[in-house]
Amino acid sequence: MRKDRLYLFTFVAITLLFVIISTFAIRYFVDAAANKVIDTQLDVSKREVKQMALLIGNQLSHRIPKDSILVGVQASIENSDLESGFVTIFDWSGKVVSHPNVTQLGKQMSHQESIINSISDEVSSEDLYQLLEKSEDDAQSESLQGKDKSEIVNLYPVPNSDWIVAGHTNTSLLAAQIDDLRKKFLNILLVMGFFFILSTVIMVRIIGSRYEKMLEMKNEKLSDEVINLTKLNSAVSEYQQRVIEQRDDTPEGDTNTKKRILTYIRHELLPIAIQEISYIYTENTITYVICHDGKKSTANSSLDELYSQLDPTIFFRANRQFIISISSIDKIMRYGNNQLKIVIEPASETDIIISKNRAAEFKQWLNL
Repeated sequence: MRKDRLYLFTFVAITLLFVIISTFAIRYFVDAAANKVIDTQLDVSKREVKQMALLIGNQLSHRIPKDSILVGVQASIENSDLESGFVTIFDWSGKVVSHPNVTQLGKQMSHQESIINSISDEVSSEDLYQLLEKSEDDAQSESLQGKDKSEIVNLYPVPNSDWIVAGHTNTSLLAAQIDDLRKKFLNILLVMGFFFILSTVIMVRIIGSRYEKMLEMKNEKLSDEVINLTKLNSAVSEYQQRVIEQRDDTPEGDTNTKKRILTYIRHELLPIAIQEISYIYTENTITYVICHDGKKSTANSSLDELYSQLDPTIFFRANRQFIISISSIDKIMRYGNNQLKIVIEPASETDIIISKNRAAEFKQWLNL
């Protein structure tokens, strides 16, 4: 049950994270794509307005009558306002002299039809995009989505005349294109999000299952080691008791091992009975003898020499630095990779570690 809840929480967390990221990502991608579309539209309109203004100016410089020029321009642009943009001409008073829709000829141009106030103004894609978003909100509030709207985005004066060529952009069409882009991005993100979240949850489940199996194997291994250590500690207690009984039953003189060793405390000689020794260790080439009561003295012999003189049923060479007595062992712990750590009384300042190679010999020493 806990696993299912974990996977459920993982799914919810990934979904929330994806939704948060997607919210910002879709806004960024839509803005970038919309600005690109608007930039293209503005460039086309700017070139078209400039070329027409220069063409008319060139005709005027050749003294072609204005009426003839207007007739030709009107014929070329008439009914051209059905797509994304169109061109109109008006004079300095704002009177329309050429328009694709003939019904608009002679009318006064409204300032509301333009988002620029003078010829020197230049519309950027960001400005037009903000206008489109505002217009879209207004259209939704007024239910005007079905009506086409246009804005003047470019102005260019005709040389040698009082005419101005204006470039119109169909904002309704641009808004529809941007809305279509937004929907496409949203659909793509939804599809990607579904497969991403699904694949992520599946991968989490696969990895989690493998990790759980590894944990189970480790737990089984640890359980076996705990059982072995428990047996080992029990064996230590039994062996300690057996050594004590054997020592009590063995008459003096029946063994060739030493009964005591000679040690030093400063300049004082101190013989110590073997059964009083807890452990022996070497540090900085000096051999120290520690008794069960914590008394510490030094010996002139090396560990090898002392170990050869001690009863091997009572003392064990744990490593190059320590010789331990069976009676001093408090408990045995697992350490590292198949190594053993011996805890003794009185406590040693240095950890007593039995290597992996000597662990088997130590267990055999305990008759395991």
